[in-house]
Amino acid sequence: MKKVGIVMGSDSDLPVVEKAMAVLDQYGVPYEVHVYSAHRTPLEARDFSANARENGFGVILAAAGMAAHLAGAIAANTTLPVIGIPVKSKYLDGIDALLSTVQMPTGIPVATVAIDGAANAALLSVQILAVTDKELADKLDAARREGADKVLEKNRAVEARFNH
Repeated sequence: MKKVGIVMGSDSDLPVVEKAMAVLDQYGVPYEVHVYSAHRTPLEARDFSANARENGFGVILAAAGMAAHLAGAIAANTTLPVIGIPVKSKYLDGIDALLSTVQMPTGIPVATVAIDGAANAALLSVQILAVTDKELADKLDAARREGADKVLEKNRAVEARFNH
């Protein structure tokens, strides 16, 4: 199975990134976590992304706040799918990170999830890997069914209480 690379611009992004790791653990998807800055360690970020395919990665998650150029810097050096996770900061509530992550030039795509949306980034990476992995696809299907069952159970309780 391919690994998911998780790169964050600062270790202060770790509380957000841990949500992605929990999802990947739930699905049994292997991953590696790194701290590389698009601005302070550009060579290391480039080397990681340029060699990611050869190193067994299938998807890269890139979490960063503020200027948030990390996902774009990673995507510029690989043709693997890159999923950007804009991280909320104390200054602009993550809007700056969201815009920096989602506004990529044509030819260098970055899929982008919600601000602090690491769990969905991990789920999207699982879905990407599941294109060629039936076991992962089956786990995703089961999770969707479980989620639907929970909603329908809550619906039954609300209907029983309020529909006369």
